[in-house]
Amino acid sequence: MSSKATIYSFLILGLSVTMLLIVAPVVYAISLSFYQMDSFVGTPQWAGLDNYARVLSQWEFWRALINGFVYSLGTIVFQVVLGIGFALVLNQVFPGRNLVRGLSILPYLLPTVVVVLTFKWMVDGSIGVLTSVLAALGLPPVYWFESPGAAMASVILVSVWMWTPFVTTTFLAALQTVPTSLYEAAKVDGTTAIQRFFHITLPMLKPILTVIVLLRAVWMFNKFDVIWLLTQGGPVGSTEHLAILSYRTAFSLFDIGGGAAIATISFAILSVAVFIYFRLFPLDTE
Repeated sequence: MSSKATIYSFLILGLSVTMLLIVAPVVYAISLSFYQMDSFVGTPQWAGLDNYARVLSQWEFWRALINGFVYSLGTIVFQVVLGIGFALVLNQVFPGRNLVRGLSILPYLLPTVVVVLTFKWMVDGSIGVLTSVLAALGLPPVYWFESPGAAMASVILVSVWMWTPFVTTTFLAALQTVPTSLYEAAKVDGTTAIQRFFHITLPMLKPILTVIVLLRAVWMFNKFDVIWLLTQGGPVGSTEHLAILSYRTAFSLFDIGGGAAIATISFAILSVAVFIYFRLFPLDTE
């Protein structure tokens, strides 16, 4: 087989897999949003845009949209800031650096359910470690899953805990590519550490920073497992975002068309956001 035929074979295979695993489910989910269905075995009734009009008229949808923005923004800011900070520390030379680097990725390797159960144990009102620490400091107890603000803080905290190691590892890898001669020349010029960070490190990290913010935004906006395991969207919908609202609408209220409409709107929002993001921060500016 010639090299050109081999390339076409892999190209066709890749496109086939993409069509089967990604495009087909997306098209099927979008098509469901135009039907009125209360089960997957019944006869669907054509509804046109009625599901979209009904979903957009519900205040639960707008509350979930705002919750999604708050959750995504909160987790991204903390993950990026902490990720860069930890990467700068781990990029320094100190005894046991490789061991610390290995341990720093540990939360990312743990199953989500283990992290969530560990956090629930830590904030337990009777035996929780954090509860005991707050009591020892004379601070009032925090009802993590009963107050809307505390519940949102808890899902952000657990998400930051789980995925900051991934961001740290990515930035650490990027820091390895920064030539040390740049720092040495800057030190000769008498620059401070802060000046070197803003004039050398941060510009060199800009390409990977652009990708990381985009990936984390997409993943956090669609993140389901952490919020569902921690709060199931409660209390009173204070942590419910579009992914959970879509699931609850389709599989708890048996409004499959409405749930598909919510998922389709979420998909459209992300698509527009990604397009605008790349217009504002193109990757090929150099």
